[in-house]
Amino acid sequence: MKGRGVGDVEGGDDHERQGTVWTATAHIVAAVIGSGVLALAWSVAQLGWIVGPLVILGFSCVTYYTSTLLANCYRYPDPVTGTINHAYMDAVRSYLGPREVFLCGCAQYVNLWGTMVGYTITASTSMIAVKRVNCFHRNGDNATCGSSGTVFMLIFGMVQLVLSQFPSLENITWLSVVAVVTSFAYSFISLGLCIAKWISHGDFRGDLAGTHGSHKLINVLLALGNVAFAYTFADVFIEIQNTLKSPPAENKTMKKASFYGISLTTVFYMALGCIGYAAFGNDAPGNILTGGFHEPFWLVDLANICVIVHLVGAYQVYAQPIFARFEETVAARWPDAKFIHRTYTVRVPFTDESYLSYTLLKLVFRSALIMLTTLVSMLLPLFNAILGLIGALSFWPLSVYFPVRMHVAQKKIRRGSSKWLMLQGLGMVCLLISIAASVGSVADIVNNLKLAAPFKTVY
Repeated sequence: MKGRGVGDVEGGDDHERQGTVWTATAHIVAAVIGSGVLALAWSVAQLGWIVGPLVILGFSCVTYYTSTLLANCYRYPDPVTGTINHAYMDAVRSYLGPREVFLCGCAQYVNLWGTMVGYTITASTSMIAVKRVNCFHRNGDNATCGSSGTVFMLIFGMVQLVLSQFPSLENITWLSVVAVVTSFAYSFISLGLCIAKWISHGDFRGDLAGTHGSHKLINVLLALGNVAFAYTFADVFIEIQNTLKSPPAENKTMKKASFYGISLTTVFYMALGCIGYAAFGNDAPGNILTGGFHEPFWLVDLANICVIVHLVGAYQVYAQPIFARFEETVAARWPDAKFIHRTYTVRVPFTDESYLSYTLLKLVFRSALIMLTTLVSMLLPLFNAILGLIGALSFWPLSVYFPVRMHVAQKKIRRGSSKWLMLQGLGMVCLLISIAASVGSVADIVNNLKLAAPFKTVY
């Protein structure tokens, strides 16, 4: 996926980049607002009424600030007229060098793939929730309604096999728009259900210090990891910016999109986290929709269906950068291989003039990666807990460290200056938070290992 804009030569493939501030906002919201939003009531319950909202607000401010730094790194050396960096790693290569590129690649692509695994597992839990809620509705709340997620993971993987054959991120804008609409839907439904429960008992539940117990510290650290992961989208930031048309300059458009996207996200996070805690108190479930409500069953079903549809779109936002990087690398390594470069076309069913083009490399690699992702999800159902660790580890390098380092290099900020010290202080604080959240995630993984079994994702 290549594009041109201000500062590039005329012609070429500029027509491929037609994104606007609204399409970029749609991509950002689809990438940021995932299943983590449903766990925020539990996270606030661990942190309490004072620290919980402050943590959510703090992560949103840090994420927006570092996003503005990252937006300026889309072009090198000048953020308006420089040469385009088509991906996050290209920006790191331009500003920092090969060693940092390797470290960035490790953090970025492990996190991207880990998110795909986590979304597969999470989508299956929502599918199971639909089945369970209907079971409880028919047979009563005391009925045995457990179900395995293996079949549902296979169904989700098959859907992704089809969607993965779309050429690039801007060609699935409609999917991100649908994902944003559904994320709004299940967020509002969850919020409405929490408000109804809050009104029904009439109490303002929860404590200033949050939950108590022997696992308090571990749960607080895990809550930090959950919030950090909920705000991490830097690994697809440059790829989203690469869909934007110019003029206006892409960095200006992306800063606006980041503000809109992160602001909308924070409103949802704060509302669901705080009202969910007020409704359930210290007994807030890990997932509002799968552990908090059984009635009205049709509304809970609708919300979980919206979660599934949203994750279908968000999965592709994270998968497309992996596809693009691998295919571009292989194509450059073997420029004459027909398996890699020969293009085939097929007509899209139920249309007259729409065609889908592909190469055998694209067909084989994308299918193989999605099948591997689905297999790992079934073999390691505890990977949802491991995803918390990946989020904790990736927040600092991708959302803070590399954007700050590139900003220092771009602006030639003098070492030891007041701004340099401020930026280093921000990086150190975020590093300590990521380390602490990783400790909590590891403890949670150890607990989940005692219950996990391959192909036995029973809920």
